[in-house]
Amino acid sequence: MPHSTAFRAAAALTVLAGVGLSSAAQAETCAISFSVLKAGWVIGGSGGSGVLNFHGRSYPLQIGGISYGIVFGAAKTVLHGRVSNIFRASDVAGVYGAAGAGLAVGRGASAIVLTNQKGAILELSGREVGLLANADLSGLAITLR
Repeated sequence: MPHSTAFRAAAALTVLAGVGLSSAAQAETCAISFSVLKAGWVIGGSGGSGVLNFHGRSYPLQIGGISYGIVFGAAKTVLHGRVSNIFRASDVAGVYGAAGAGLAVGRGASAIVLTNQKGAILELSGREVGLLANADLSGLAITLR
């Protein structure tokens, strides 16, 4: 009889471990791209739009944000990359925070990694065009349209 109880306990733990692993294994990685215009003088604002490609379907995105610190000028940034650790398209929506510094004079390259409150991870790179100097804290909000 004691072997039966131990067997059941081991079987239950195996099932629970399998459920935990299958949940993590279902997280998806997909493509994302957007363009953002950032401008400011001490306090900056940004806005733009983009698209998330998830399971063969395109989801339009709206981008908005605010920054505070040393911000001077304006620049347009076009970013492409991937978003990982999402289970559904709506997981990309949320607030992403970053501290950064940069200088864009004419054309330049840009790369960033951000995470939101749902655990979605954005890995983006692209090009920046404009005249912008910044050393700031910023927040970026992404919403599905």
